[in-house]
Amino acid sequence: MAKAPDIPVKKGAFERFIRGIEVVGNKLPHPFWLFVILSAIVIGLSYYLSQKGVSVKYLAASSKAGEAPKEVTVAVLNLMSFKSMRTFLADFVKTYVGFAPLGLIMTMTLGIGLVEQTGFISALMRRTILGAPSYLVTATLALVGINANLASDAGIIFTPVIGGAVFKALGRNPWVGIIVGYAAASGGFTANLFVAGTDALLAGITESAAKGMHVAGATHPLINWYFMIAATFLLTFLTTWVTERFTVKVLGDDVSVKDESFLKEHAVTPAEKRGLRCAMVALVLTIGLLLYLTVPQGAFFRADNGTLVPSSPLLSSIVAILFVIFFVVGTAYGIGAGTIKTASDIPKLMQKGMAGAVSFLVVALPAACFVYLFNISNLTTILSVKGAEGLEALHLGGIPLLVLFILLCSFINLFMISGSAKWLILAPIFVPMFSLVGFSPALTQVAYRIGDSTTNIISPLSYYVPVVIGLLEQYKKESDPPVGIGTVISLSMPYSMAFLAGFTVLLIAFYLFGIPLGPGTPVGM
Repeated sequence: MAKAPDIPVKKGAFERFIRGIEVVGNKLPHPFWLFVILSAIVIGLSYYLSQKGVSVKYLAASSKAGEAPKEVTVAVLNLMSFKSMRTFLADFVKTYVGFAPLGLIMTMTLGIGLVEQTGFISALMRRTILGAPSYLVTATLALVGINANLASDAGIIFTPVIGGAVFKALGRNPWVGIIVGYAAASGGFTANLFVAGTDALLAGITESAAKGMHVAGATHPLINWYFMIAATFLLTFLTTWVTERFTVKVLGDDVSVKDESFLKEHAVTPAEKRGLRCAMVALVLTIGLLLYLTVPQGAFFRADNGTLVPSSPLLSSIVAILFVIFFVVGTAYGIGAGTIKTASDIPKLMQKGMAGAVSFLVVALPAACFVYLFNISNLTTILSVKGAEGLEALHLGGIPLLVLFILLCSFINLFMISGSAKWLILAPIFVPMFSLVGFSPALTQVAYRIGDSTTNIISPLSYYVPVVIGLLEQYKKESDPPVGIGTVISLSMPYSMAFLAGFTVLLIAFYLFGIPLGPGTPVGM
């Protein structure tokens, strides 16, 4: 008997949409070549628009206090001219070395790399999660996952691994723990109680973009810190709520048998506990010294007039201060835990930690050239003024503008998952443009970070989807459905929607009540 032909299964709209994202995203070039292409486009546009005599007029604030703004005319500069190309080539090395994000991310990576390579972050997370009461394990896992971006991308892998193990050990469905850990660590990338390398990287890009049109406003790594702290607690609640109201009901949570071996496998060792105690003592002493140098009137880190915000030696030295804290804590933990035995181990561990920043060093070269060319061509000024005029004509500002920008970034994030690459493209356009409608660089940056963070977990192009699929397969039972990209995305979708709504509402609250987003960084200009 002839075999009946297979009947193709009709794909639903959601699956077709997801597959479409995957197809489009896979066609995008590597970020290195993307910035090379963008640089070539900028050069071509500058030639064409300069020949057309494109220019704008706007009121520029005076650098002298009390002086009225002056009308300034800015025309597109032809980058193909001998003079422009000669200057670009002569300043090629200076453009790369002087790229604002480069120094910030390298310095922060040295400090955070030491903390990570000694094992401090892993031990601290395991100690926190494994020591939590069973009724608080979901909230604790969410809190740790949200703060896991302190370890950069490693936290996105670590948290679902621990989540599955802990839930399995407690007799709960390990799939729930995996999804919670993945959603919190990846979707909650914009929230943190601490300051991570990402904050330094994005602040450096924002600073570079702000200089293009002399936009005022602080651009240090802490410009979004107050918002991040508030978002951490909000997202912890949202993650727990979505888990108990949705994920548990979909996956079930009473089908596993307790397995204490999973807890023992990830248990914190006596050496790690000793290291954590040493790190805590070192942290307390370092913070005590910092307070001594900051709190008293006339202290070292206060401005000459005695203030701390909006500008002071404390804020201008924040990168160095964070580096010292990470260095001291990492060293104390390493000595206590035995991962640092000699002084030479410290630079070796820092060197290993730098390995994760190599890819950024490569991409930073064409990115620095793109930002430089974009700025000197005056295209950033043209786009900013024209864009601001368009927004004014549409009477679109304030909250609607914020929401639309967040949605735009969240949509782009589905196709282009590199957060730094997207911001390198968007910042030179939107930081100056939004400054003209009263948004501070800190507000524009945090709106971008919301969109960039919340759709991480539903992007089929995420590097970590295969990792999560592998974890789900590890705990898969015969009764469980087949595991694939659709499994991960469908289980992550409720978290993505909740995070997007929660983040947006929180930012609107900060905006309406004029709450500073960080030290010395108001929401408005």
